[in-house]
Amino acid sequence: MSPKTIGLIAHTGKPGAAELVNQLRSEFERAGVTVRIENATAALVGLRDGRTVAELGDEADLLVVLGGDGTILNIVGGLGDTMKPIFGINIGSLGFLTCLNSSAYQEAVSSIVSGKFALSERVLLSVEISKGSRHLKQMVALNDAVLSRGEISRLIRLRTRVNGAPLTEFNADGLVVATPTGSTAYSLSAGGPILEPHSGVFVITPICPHVLTNRSVIVGDRAVIEVEASEPDYPVYLTLDGRSPVPLEFGSVVSIRRAEKTLPLAVLPELSFFGVVRQKLKWSGSATPG
Repeated sequence: MSPKTIGLIAHTGKPGAAELVNQLRSEFERAGVTVRIENATAALVGLRDGRTVAELGDEADLLVVLGGDGTILNIVGGLGDTMKPIFGINIGSLGFLTCLNSSAYQEAVSSIVSGKFALSERVLLSVEISKGSRHLKQMVALNDAVLSRGEISRLIRLRTRVNGAPLTEFNADGLVVATPTGSTAYSLSAGGPILEPHSGVFVITPICPHVLTNRSVIVGDRAVIEVEASEPDYPVYLTLDGRSPVPLEFGSVVSIRRAEKTLPLAVLPELSFFGVVRQKLKWSGSATPG
């Protein structure tokens, strides 16, 4: 695709963000591409005609996001029902979701204007909180849904079912349910496996489980995963993609399944997923057989 209108969104707290926004805006406009800018990003460079993330999702053909993986995750949370393609430019420290570093911004513009990038359709989680017959909240996540303990340093018990069948009651600091995209994030830190982005599975990973045989479980991405806290006296929180935690009422059930929509994430043809993994995780050894 060769977008006619792009939405520009930056992590305004990153050093050099304002300069990069101005450089990209100038390059895109020189190439005849209309640029719309997110509210906080517009304020950063002294402009007044900013848009909300949701408005950019409606107006732009492509969202160009400047920051790291966390910036992209926050954008996904603000897009609502409109999942527009995202092209990430990394000005963070570790980026599995971005295409290029900020020093290569001219290459990024060239790739976008000429349409020399592919779109990888990333599975999203649909997460619903219910209590009895009441549906309390529904949200979407790209990386993961995390159930964790509150301020008290004590294990929590999380009764978990898959497709209605009991899996186990995890006695742990928490539980991560991750997509393949999120498998290189919190789940990996908790000992979970790395999943290829289009592997068609989710991974359930306990955080510091008391029972040493509790390990990651991989399920098909058409499974429905239900988790509920089984002790009334200790608070449990739900966090999606590292956003603000949601306190869970005792007796509420968190249902996690594949969302109907996907996120089109820009990738450069010359960069393979495993090449990115080797680079980002600093794996050593030969990358080719022999």
